[in-house]
Amino acid sequence: MTRKDDVAFLLDVDNTLLDNDRVHDDLSEHLERQLGAESRDRYWATFEALRAEVGYADYLGALQRFRCAEPGSAMNDPRLLLLSSFLLDYPFADRLYPGALAALAHLRNWGPTVIVSDGDVVLQPRKVQHSGLWDAVDGRVLIYVHKEHMLADLERRYPARHYVMVDDKLRILAAMKELLPDRLTTVFPRQGHYAHDARELAAHPPADLAIERIGDLLDCDLRALLGPAGAGAGEGGTR
Repeated sequence: MTRKDDVAFLLDVDNTLLDNDRVHDDLSEHLERQLGAESRDRYWATFEALRAEVGYADYLGALQRFRCAEPGSAMNDPRLLLLSSFLLDYPFADRLYPGALAALAHLRNWGPTVIVSDGDVVLQPRKVQHSGLWDAVDGRVLIYVHKEHMLADLERRYPARHYVMVDDKLRILAAMKELLPDRLTTVFPRQGHYAHDARELAAHPPADLAIERIGDLLDCDLRALLGPAGAGAGEGGTR
């Protein structure tokens, strides 16, 4: 984009547009069926250790590390080798929250919609593509390591007078609001485990707008989404 839009809508993926908790549970059940409860628990321990290192969820990277740590012939067990296919072929479109695509279409009445996610460079883009979200935002997809640190890049790619960020993590919303206090409206959908974590909720200031589910955006007009800080944006009408 070379021109500046009045308003741009930024939306997270996991537990914002797509029920990633269900994906996690399905993978966990698949791991237990294929390899047993002990191997399942070792995989998740590997996953959490890797996430602490790199700062984002890397399911395939954790699988590679898990494989290398398996003893002897177990690392070449065909059941283990096929676990990547479970992830890469997963029906992510079935895990979109009700109203997710309709909410994106609704927001497009007032400005461009942009997927802004954290993640790896293999599974996360595939998730966005196979869920239908990539096409729903016409390919406006940004996948960072730490998106809250990448606002300068985001503004360069999608310049706007005002932004609306929709994310299930108050930590992310608070960090971005601190950097763009007068040009960002934060929207908090209470979906997924982070959105109901009492410690997370207590540790960060509330969002500008809280909704129970992503489909509730269909009941929001532009004034409600922008709030007082963005009152001057979006006056150019719909597109």
